Amino acid sequence: MKFEIEYNKLQTIIVDRLYKYLDIRRFGHLSHSQSILEIMDYSLFSGGKRIRPVLLLAAHKMVGGNIEESLPLACAIEMIHNYSLVHDDLPAMDNDDYRRGKPTTHVVYGEDMAILAGDALLNMAYEIMIENAYENLQNIEGHIKAMHILAKAAGIEGMISGQVADLKYENETIDADGLEFIHRYKTGAIINACVLAGVALEGIDSHLLKAIKTYGYNIGLAFQITDDILDIEGSFDKLGKEVGSDERNKKNTFPLLHGLDYSKIYVNELITEALDSLKEFGEDAYFLNQLALSIIDRQY
Repeated sequence: MKFEIEYNKLQTIIVDRLYKYLDIRRFGHLSHSQSILEIMDYSLFSGGKRIRPVLLLAAHKMVGGNIEESLPLACAIEMIHNYSLVHDDLPAMDNDDYRRGKPTTHVVYGEDMAILAGDALLNMAYEIMIENAYENLQNIEGHIKAMHILAKAAGIEGMISGQVADLKYENETIDADGLEFIHRYKTGAIINACVLAGVALEGIDSHLLKAIKTYGYNIGLAFQITDDILDIEGSFDKLGKEVGSDERNKKNTFPLLHGLDYSKIYVNELITEALDSLKEFGEDAYFLNQLALSIIDRQY
């Protein structure tokens, strides 16, 4: 119960600040920007677990940080995540008609405006992070480091490389190493970066940083494998999208390559290792430990 209360509290803080960022721009002088803000709204506030920004705030708090300082970074990574979903759903990519129980952005507003809305979310994310860095000049080194971690994870050394590999190997069978590359980069890189960016604002000893990297690395992979499992065992009511899309799109997935039973076993192994890595943080790691455990049981 304590974990759920804290998670919901962080979600609320994040959503409230996201509304604020868009509202500030809604009253700007560029009339044509109003239509794109409506589409950004549709994508950004259609639900979601907000796990990435929650992770960033929780990691920062665990090492003694004030989450008011990291909140803009958390909101920025949620914008980056949502831009990637808008583009991922496009006909040229996964061609999905539903996301979080609602028609996808391109279905409602058209492909052209969906592309622009995704671009706008990505650019606004960097605006927000840079503005926040200016407001925290006393910790400018920490902010530059955190921004670099997030930017790198979202780019060709992270999420984009994973997406490229995912598209490249559609309709082809790949080996275990190739599949793990896709999962670790397409999904895992951003999740890991959220944890690393949170602690980068404060700076921690190298052995503690290694432990944090193990945690982020493992939960990122576990999260994507669980997605693969849910695409087989989940339901539209809980997932908010059609199940079985991986098979229809001939995607390479962990259950396809290793089987459903082993996939579940491996997720448990990854989470166990993630929990072990945070033991040195003691009670301060309670929230991140519970979040890792929630990945095993999630249904959407």
